[in-house]
Amino acid sequence: MVAAAEAAGAVVTRRPAETFYGGYAGVFTDPDGHPWEIAHNPGFPLAADGSLIIPDLSAP
Repeated sequence: MVAAAEAAGAVVTRRPAETFYGGYAGVFTDPDGHPWEIAHNPGFPLAADGSLIIPDLSAP
């Protein structure tokens, strides 16, 4: 996603990299100057319709 944004004219301000929570994140600024953070957390899967499934974090 970040590479596609860069190819479309965005400026990557933080290359995608591993995060402390085990996922990945990167940031780019669009041609109008708006920053976007793209993040992926493998612990938060997606449903068939693309919605986010939030796990029960209170479970032991």
